[in-house]
Amino acid sequence: MQKKLERLQSSSDIRGIAVQFEDREVTLNRETAALLAQGYISHISKRLGKNPEDMRVSLGVDSRVTGEKLKCAFAEVLMDAGMEVYDFGLATTPSMFMSTVFENYKCDSAVMFTASHLPFYYNGIKFFTDKGGFENEDIKEITEKAIELSEKQAKKHIQKGKINRTSILKDYSEFLVNKIREGVNSSKNYEKPLEGMRIIVDAGNGSGGFFAKEVLEVLGADTTGSAFLNPDGNFPNHIPNPEDQTAINFLKKSVTENNADLGIIFDTDVDRAACVDKAGNEINRNRLIALTSAIVLDEFPGSTIVTDSVTSDEVHEFIVRSGGKHFRYQRGYKNVINKALELNRQGIQCHLAIETSGHAAFKENKFLDDGAYLTAKILIKLAKLNEEGKNIEDLLEGYKEPEESKEIRLRITADSRNEYMDKLMKDIETHSKKTENWKQVKENYEGIRVNCTYKEGKGWFLLRSSLHEPIICINIESNFQNGTDLITKEVTDILKNYKEIEMSGL
Repeated sequence: MQKKLERLQSSSDIRGIAVQFEDREVTLNRETAALLAQGYISHISKRLGKNPEDMRVSLGVDSRVTGEKLKCAFAEVLMDAGMEVYDFGLATTPSMFMSTVFENYKCDSAVMFTASHLPFYYNGIKFFTDKGGFENEDIKEITEKAIELSEKQAKKHIQKGKINRTSILKDYSEFLVNKIREGVNSSKNYEKPLEGMRIIVDAGNGSGGFFAKEVLEVLGADTTGSAFLNPDGNFPNHIPNPEDQTAINFLKKSVTENNADLGIIFDTDVDRAACVDKAGNEINRNRLIALTSAIVLDEFPGSTIVTDSVTSDEVHEFIVRSGGKHFRYQRGYKNVINKALELNRQGIQCHLAIETSGHAAFKENKFLDDGAYLTAKILIKLAKLNEEGKNIEDLLEGYKEPEESKEIRLRITADSRNEYMDKLMKDIETHSKKTENWKQVKENYEGIRVNCTYKEGKGWFLLRSSLHEPIICINIESNFQNGTDLITKEVTDILKNYKEIEMSGL
C-alpha cells in the first residue's frame, strides 16, 4: 500500500492508474482514495486552522468512467469527519476553484477528480483553496499522512456532515458570459456580441461540452459543426488534448468544412485550450502564446509575459516587438504561475503566465490556469475585431513560426539521475565553449539551452530532465530546412559517450 500511495504523487496533484489496462497495476481505487481523503482532512484542517465539522468542501469530476466511484469514496470520509460537502458532479477544474470564490458557495476547499489529457485508464485528484492550487509540498504531506493511516485502522468520527448535490457549471457559464459581454461592451448588441459568427467547439467527450450551449449560443454564436460535446470517459473519438495532432486536425477540418470563424478545443477538465482560425491554421503552443501575449499587451503595455523553457526564439522576438518583456522560465504550469506571482510581489508588472501545453493564467483571474477563461479573452478580441472587419489572425501579423521543431525523449537508466544530468550538462557547456557555432544561453532556468549558428541559418536546442520521469528531453528548433537534423547529429555525438542513456529514441 505504501508504494501505491507514493507513486500517486505527480508534482502538485495526484495521478494514478484507475482502470485495469493490459499489465498496468491499479493504484488509484476506492481504498487509496479513502486514505488520501484522510490525509487531506488532516492537511486542510491544519492549513486553515478549522475543525472538519466547521468546513465546507466541494467535489467534482470530469467525464472519466472512474470519477464517480473515487468521488464517493472520498466524500464518505469527509462526511464521517463532519464536513459539509457540495457534490457538483460533472465539472471543470477551473469551475471547482471558483466554488471557493463564488459568494453562493464560498467553499473552504475544492477537490477535482481528473487526470487531464491522460488516457481513459488514468484518474487523479487536484486540490484548491481560494488562494489557488496545492503545491508539491501539500501533496507530499497528504500522501505521507495517508501512508501513516494505511498502517493502522483509522477511526471514524461519530458526527456526520451533510451533502448538497447540485451543479456549478451553470454559475460558471454565467460568469464567462458576463465576462465576454462586459469585455466586448458592444453598442450594437450587448446581449449577443457573438451574433453572426460561427464558432465550433470540440470537447473530445470531456467536460467542456457545456461551453457551446451555455456560453456561445447564449452570446448569439452559431455552433453548427461542434463535435463530441457529450461526456464519455472512454474518449471514443480522440484524446481531449489541445496538443494532440489528431484532435487538432479534426478541428481544422471542421472549421474549414463549416466555414467557421473560429474553432476551439479543450482538454478533459478544461484547464487548457487551443484554437483554429477561419483559414484552418492551428493556434496552439508557440502560436497560442504569441496570440495571448498580443491580447494582454494591448491591454497592459509593457507587461512581462512568463513562459516555460521550450518557447521559441520567434515568440521572444514577437513579445519584445509588441512592447512586452519576456521571462522564459521552467516547464510546468505551476512553475510559470508561481514565477508570475513572485514577479508581481517584487513590483514587476506581469499579467500573463502561459505554458506551451496550453495552460494560461491571467493576473485578472487570480492566476488560475483556465482554458475557458483563455477562450473568453480570445472571443472578446474576436468580437471587437469582427466589428472592425478584421480577423483574429491579424493580431499575429509579423509573427513567424520556426521552420522546423521537434522533441526527443531518451530514457536514463543511471541510479543517480541528477548527478548524471549535471555531468552531461557540464560536458555540453564545455563543448559549446570550444565550438564556434554553439553559444550557451546564460539567462536560462532549466537544463542547458544552446544557440546554434550555421551558414544556412540559425537554431537552438534545450536539454533538460523530465519533470516526472527518468527521461532526458531535447527540444530543437531551426529556421532552415534540415536544421533540426543537423543539430540532432551534433548533440548525438556527445550523448553516444553516455552508456546509461537509451539511444533508441534517436
